[in-house]
Amino acid sequence: MNAYDVAGWKDFFVGTIGASAGLLGLLFVAISINLQEILRYRHLPGRAAGTLGILLAALLVSGVGLAPGQSAVVFGVEVAVIGAAVLFQAFWVTRGKRDPTEPISWNLEHRVIGSVPGVTFLVGSLIVMAGGGGGLYWLMAGILLAFVVASINAWVLLVEILR
Repeated sequence: MNAYDVAGWKDFFVGTIGASAGLLGLLFVAISINLQEILRYRHLPGRAAGTLGILLAALLVSGVGLAPGQSAVVFGVEVAVIGAAVLFQAFWVTRGKRDPTEPISWNLEHRVIGSVPGVTFLVGSLIVMAGGGGGLYWLMAGILLAFVVASINAWVLLVEILR
């Protein structure tokens, strides 16, 4: 498998598009089950929205990775747009949402955690377009990190909120 040949990563993208779609659906269910509880806390609707955005970004990156015949530059631009959008969302959904009883570090911590997949997608897209520095392995890391961040947030929205 070549780190710069998108076609060689077809099986990875097929697997991750299915996984991200499944996780996205499960997250919608988790949010709907605890919607009243989520809405009681100022910061949790943003956390839910950010988590949906992270999984949607993983789905979209996987989807554009399956588009046949596109150049590395076109693919890189598509991933850069997705990465920028999810990075913007990570900051937007936490803006002004901190509970006054929580420490200021809470907002910073959630912005950093929520922005990790977006940053990884942006860096990966630039590396893919440049043709050096690890290539598609950065996007693999971004997708897998999106799954980790989304799983942690889903646990909070489904289980921890009820404690």
